Amino acid sequence: MAESLFVDKSLTLDEQYENLLKQLKSLLVKEDNLLSNFSNFVAAIKQTFTKISWVGFYFLDGDHLYLGPFQGKISCTNIALGKGVCGKSVKDKKTIIVPDVSKFEGHIACDSDTKSEIVVPVFKEKEVFAVLDIDSLEYNSFDETDAKHLGNMCNFLSTFISNNTTKIL
Repeated sequence: MAESLFVDKSLTLDEQYENLLKQLKSLLVKEDNLLSNFSNFVAAIKQTFTKISWVGFYFLDGDHLYLGPFQGKISCTNIALGKGVCGKSVKDKKTIIVPDVSKFEGHIACDSDTKSEIVVPVFKEKEVFAVLDIDSLEYNSFDETDAKHLGNMCNFLSTFISNNTTKIL
């Protein structure tokens, strides 16, 4: 079955996120495999926003994050807990916005062209299950609007994890 996504670039950033979340609520199916839902989630984000050069998930397993579904250039396959933006997001259990990655101490440059980044934790029963990592080739690409809406989208995605016993890793 072919799926489609309606993207209207004339909408404000808030409206684009609201439109995307509405469509994700129809596109993602709780009966599907978690990997399939996470894959469509990143594809929908990449398709919606031109400012994004890379988007994907890293899944927590022990003291490392492991690369999951993504859209963009090849990437780092594992990140130690507490290292880089993704590892710090897990450790702090919060969203991190990095306007200029060259100024983030300990940044892991999976793509040397990346200029800014946002990382949003995805929770399962109050513990970090994964992080959504999004990069841009432009400085200052992400702000509190992105953090708010991406957080809401990850919270929606969390409902799939809580109700699903499928193990991704």
